[in-house]
Amino acid sequence: MITAGVLDIAVELHGPESGTPVILLHGFPDDVRTYDGVAGPLAEAGFRVVVPYLRGYGPTRYRDPTTPRSGQQAALAADLLALMDALGIGRALLAGYDWGGRAACIVAALWPERVIGLVSAAGYNIQDIPNALRPADPERDLRYWYQWYLHTERGVAGLTANRASFCRLLWKLWSPTYPLTDAEYARTAASFDNPDFVATVVQSYRHRHQAAPGDPTLEAIEARLIAQPPITIPTVVLHGADDGVDPPANSEGCERHFTGPFRRIVVPDAGHFLPREAPQPWVASLKNLADR
Repeated sequence: MITAGVLDIAVELHGPESGTPVILLHGFPDDVRTYDGVAGPLAEAGFRVVVPYLRGYGPTRYRDPTTPRSGQQAALAADLLALMDALGIGRALLAGYDWGGRAACIVAALWPERVIGLVSAAGYNIQDIPNALRPADPERDLRYWYQWYLHTERGVAGLTANRASFCRLLWKLWSPTYPLTDAEYARTAASFDNPDFVATVVQSYRHRHQAAPGDPTLEAIEARLIAQPPITIPTVVLHGADDGVDPPANSEGCERHFTGPFRRIVVPDAGHFLPREAPQPWVASLKNLADR
């Protein structure tokens, strides 16, 4: 457990403390187990690997009952910076997908001096909140049904009562070709029993669509993100070819947001839970960034 900012963050550590730091950030609804196939090879190669449970997941806890249970993008970035400071990490390789990819992209954009290189699944993950009310085409909006569901009190009650089955349905829809077993899912679903999971998730999906207020202490970060700041550090974008919620077409053209060295790779036979399904591209990309 690492005391960092407003959280006590549960962290798994691998590899020598003297190695190049790599921070692996999971998404929704997932946990640190998604990086089991990535952390080991990196540690064996001499990296200092840090794999935290995000706010609202697993053993991670808010330190103060009055802290807003916010899953907004600025909160995730602030947590990442606080964790780096608490561990004495000046600069690190960052890798993430979904919520974790958002945290990594924001820190890379706003604090590039803290980042050696970035691996981001599905592209530029910084939300364009001022334009969030602009509808997409109906087929794309349909994929985000869970977000609209969580805007309702019925959705909050549904996630509260059925969090394991709700999240498993998302896994099935988002990674349709992945042979998920009951045992593998159960190891991660336990993280959704965190007492603040529902509140943090609901606020995240409401805030991004201007349907919930943000944490006032994070307004300065959110204000900087309105400009959709470019990411200037070396970046690899990975995208699962079978991603059922954010198909590869969504990241086409994302290079306009990246002004440093950039590469985009579409990973075959993999869906949204990309590090779990295809760990090797993550390992290779991070090693290549470290060698630049």
